[in-house]
Amino acid sequence: MWICNFVQTEGMTDILNDKLLTLRSQIDEIVKDLHDLTVEIRHEELTRIVSDLRNRINEPFMFVIVGEVKAGKSSFINALLSTGKEICKVAPQPMTDTIQQVIWGEREEVITLNPYLKKITHPVEILKEIAIVDTPGTNTIVEHHQEITERFVPASDLIVFVFEAKNPYRQSAWDFFDFIHTEWRRKVIFVLQQKDLLDEADLAVNVKGVFDHATKKGIEEPKVFATSAKQEMEGNALESGFLSLRDYIRENITGGKAPVLKLQNNLATSRNLNERIAKGVADRRKQWEADLSFRRDVSQGLEKQESKSLRQVDMLVENLIAGYDRITLAKEQELSEGLSFFSLLRRSIAGIFTKKANAQQWLEGLAKDLDQSLHLELQNKLNDNIADLADSIQQMAKMIDLKLTASETVLKNNHEIFSDIAERRANVLQELQDTFHRFLNRPENFTADHLFPDKQPATTSIATGSGLAIVGVILAAVTKLSVFDITGGVLTTVGVLFAGFTSAAKRKKIVDGFQKEIAGGRQALQSELSEKLRAYVTDIKVKIDRNFEGFDEMLKREEGQVKLLEERQRGIWERIESAGATIELKIIS
Repeated sequence: MWICNFVQTEGMTDILNDKLLTLRSQIDEIVKDLHDLTVEIRHEELTRIVSDLRNRINEPFMFVIVGEVKAGKSSFINALLSTGKEICKVAPQPMTDTIQQVIWGEREEVITLNPYLKKITHPVEILKEIAIVDTPGTNTIVEHHQEITERFVPASDLIVFVFEAKNPYRQSAWDFFDFIHTEWRRKVIFVLQQKDLLDEADLAVNVKGVFDHATKKGIEEPKVFATSAKQEMEGNALESGFLSLRDYIRENITGGKAPVLKLQNNLATSRNLNERIAKGVADRRKQWEADLSFRRDVSQGLEKQESKSLRQVDMLVENLIAGYDRITLAKEQELSEGLSFFSLLRRSIAGIFTKKANAQQWLEGLAKDLDQSLHLELQNKLNDNIADLADSIQQMAKMIDLKLTASETVLKNNHEIFSDIAERRANVLQELQDTFHRFLNRPENFTADHLFPDKQPATTSIATGSGLAIVGVILAAVTKLSVFDITGGVLTTVGVLFAGFTSAAKRKKIVDGFQKEIAGGRQALQSELSEKLRAYVTDIKVKIDRNFEGFDEMLKREEGQVKLLEERQRGIWERIESAGATIELKIIS
């Protein structure tokens, strides 16, 4: 009997004109693409929400009735529909143990979809424009009730919060309001049901209390209605409070407005979902940029450390060559002086009559002394300088280890959208750390056998924390290089020249031969030490860098995925805004 107050019947048969149908088709395509995007990002909850949204795009404007157990929700629905029948069961004990979607149908029927959801069809005219969802109490202890109720919220067009008029401040109801308001920004009205149980003064206090509480929570000009389903069902319409509620519904929802409002709500939900995805993608980009910056920082750090180590190599070689030059120059002077005519004659005569060394023995002694002096000089200088080089090399490894530990995490494992990506990244990073620690603890990674073949220096792990730990690796290798055998060549060459010695005229030839061999040895020492030590430093740097291959693959893959998601999300956003502008123009016109 109240339907005539509820519906504007003029023009009802021509609500869905061609433009509206076109808009609905456009929005359906937007929702479809949004659904595909949620599938792409593998977010099951968002996929389900968008799927529900798309499935309900052709359904009537949907009221979702929420509130605590025994707040009077079912009675409120029965009174609102005003059929004289108990469409939603009412009893002293809680009756709504499932979600009940009340929709239009040619006959009365209850269809059980699953243990937690049923549809009730009724030939009530207003149900051609609106559908009503009756939910269990927000303080229910049954997990699936809350879960399925929350599934209806994103696709809802209006949330009706029903409170007990006597106590509209229960925490569970307002907690659920926070979820709806912050997560989905749904349009909400408030109903204080069972107002007949309060006197006017107390009711006025509670109505204002709900208004103020909702205002503090960000609702602009909250709509608060006080109703009595009991009075309405008894025919006391003037006292029941349903007249003002029906006026609000008629002025704001029914009479041809519901289809457009539903499209607006679908767009609003799509916009909300797209914004959440956009925020998630933005976080994902920030993480990728942070990881890229970290990787570049590591590479630049390695380059700087390599340059530092190579400078140390150059200084070490220069120092070694200076010692080589000092000793060989002294021996050259000794040789030149010893090859004078009188010196040779004295040694030859002395060798006949005394036990003093003859010329041949003197030359052999000079070569032996040269060999010992060079080995002692070079060995000491290597000992003094290799430690710095070894420490510098290890700093490359330490620097990476510290950067790995301090790498920035933007995308957390509990991220709303991309928790799986965050977990995958965490796994890659953990694997990198584990791999790198294993790398550090294997001395063979620092021996460079291909640069120093047949050298098997014993060494402890560099993980001991001392740069000196790999001194043995380098020192044992470089001190066995062939260039340290140069004195053998010098002795042979000078000995051959000396064997042909007949006069002081040969002196210059012998000295020249000595100088040539010394110069050759110098060049060999400088080239081989510099080449192999520099290669050694670079080789270690390459080995360290190679640990990042999996991380680099992740960065490359993530770059492409983020760009693709940004493009798709932006495209959906532009279409949502365009459709929204079209709807606004249609409403204005």
